[in-house]
Amino acid sequence: MLRRRTQPGSPDRSTATDPANRGARPSPKALVLMALAGATSLLSFQPFGWWPLQFLSLAYFFYQVGMGTSPRRGVWLGWAFGFGWSVAGMHWLYIAVTRFGGLPAILGAIAIALLGLYMGLFGAFAGGAASWLRRKWSLPVSAFVLLVLPAVWGVSEWMRGWIFTGFPWAASGYAHNVSPLAGYAPIVGVYGLGVLAALCAGCLVMLTQRARWPAIGLLAAVMAAGFGLKQVSWTQEVGQPVTVRLLQGDVRQDQKFDAAYLFEIIERYQAMITAAPADLIATPETAIPVTPQQLPDGYLDALQGFARQTRSHLMIGIPTLSHEGRYANSVIALDPRSAAGTQGYLYNKFHLVPFGEFIPPGFRWFTDLMSIPLGDQTRGEPLQAPFPVKDQLVLPNICYEDAFGEEIAAQLRNAAKPATLLLNVSNLAWYGESVAIPQHLQISQMRAIETGRPMLRSTNNGATAIIDGRGNVVQRLPFYERGVLAATVRGTEGLTPYVRAGNLAFLALGGLMLLGAWIAGRYRNRVS
Repeated sequence: MLRRRTQPGSPDRSTATDPANRGARPSPKALVLMALAGATSLLSFQPFGWWPLQFLSLAYFFYQVGMGTSPRRGVWLGWAFGFGWSVAGMHWLYIAVTRFGGLPAILGAIAIALLGLYMGLFGAFAGGAASWLRRKWSLPVSAFVLLVLPAVWGVSEWMRGWIFTGFPWAASGYAHNVSPLAGYAPIVGVYGLGVLAALCAGCLVMLTQRARWPAIGLLAAVMAAGFGLKQVSWTQEVGQPVTVRLLQGDVRQDQKFDAAYLFEIIERYQAMITAAPADLIATPETAIPVTPQQLPDGYLDALQGFARQTRSHLMIGIPTLSHEGRYANSVIALDPRSAAGTQGYLYNKFHLVPFGEFIPPGFRWFTDLMSIPLGDQTRGEPLQAPFPVKDQLVLPNICYEDAFGEEIAAQLRNAAKPATLLLNVSNLAWYGESVAIPQHLQISQMRAIETGRPMLRSTNNGATAIIDGRGNVVQRLPFYERGVLAATVRGTEGLTPYVRAGNLAFLALGGLMLLGAWIAGRYRNRVS
């Protein structure tokens, strides 16, 4: 059965406008252009924040895949797009593996390129799977561009967030913490925002078709509904305000684990901690770069004495050593009610960084090329209790753990008493003066929006900040400077729909979109 071709602007009747390209591999020029389109997504994230540009980037990808592409061609285009997206969004890893990891520059560049090629596989899945579904279901352009491509794009990002422990950095939804789409985050989470951003991109693609006015109407409706949802309060303040002091020690990364600087570092943090009392005083990740057993005698006892005398609660980033001789990336808490020398609160990092905190099977040879301290750690439990500070409950997370929204949501919904405040402790000095710090701040803002919880951040050199339950940065220290952020905060209670359901809501959204596309294909085949 022959099908009529559809030229741009003609009725939405065919599944392909360029049959000559159905099985063709894209030219090198096409792949380079697609990789560049993916790379422009960097500008949609902080510190640039040009989130509408992401719609154009995705629209270019969708148009090239949507206008008559075979599954094979879709795989190639998706791989190039995902490669450009990943390398641009995560190029700062090069600084960590070369400047501080000791990897030769050429090997560092190869490592980042290989990472980009791996991450590009998820884009390849999106382009190939969507094109296969279009052929399988004989879909019209509208159903393909507005339903299948956004749903499959969202699924590919979700898969990237958990396969091989996951690396969800630069997921498309993070660009929209300040856009109208942020209103959907407490319902469908960051991956749901990615689907909706892709839907908006699909509406732009439909401007090349005759059904452009319905697409404009759909785009306006999605954005307007998101703006309206931003006015909804899913949680409410609870308890009494607490005073906080968030420390930013600005320790140089090349000195942090150097024994020659150990006493200077631990004395610096002791002075910063004891400079003034507060209900909660928090240090960055591994602010103390040695285990408690390696500290000078009486160091922690002196801090415990300060906590007891001033009624301050101290949360200190420090590596700990288990009875089995394994390191953990930890936060210990010194409670003013505890006696000196007693074991207090302990949080061990659950989601470890591949190559930096644990060694994937078969890759020890690679990590041996670098000089990364504490590179083979043990993980904590997936559900850990929050730490009480007066009548607030503080749940810590360490470094890029806050890039895994489902895990933080699970901590809240499964806790006997859910935390009222979130605390992220980080050390991003590994990545130099790059975009990693503002990108990480944006990730923390998204976690605050999803959970309706304020997020406190204590970091080595940025971004030390206080974020309210709507994702707004209330206060922040300058980057790359030593300082203390003092403020008064109040926690929140209540569970957002996202916290209650996790990523099930996003998956249900994607499933409904695919079901709608399948129905559209069945209807089209029936009337043709």
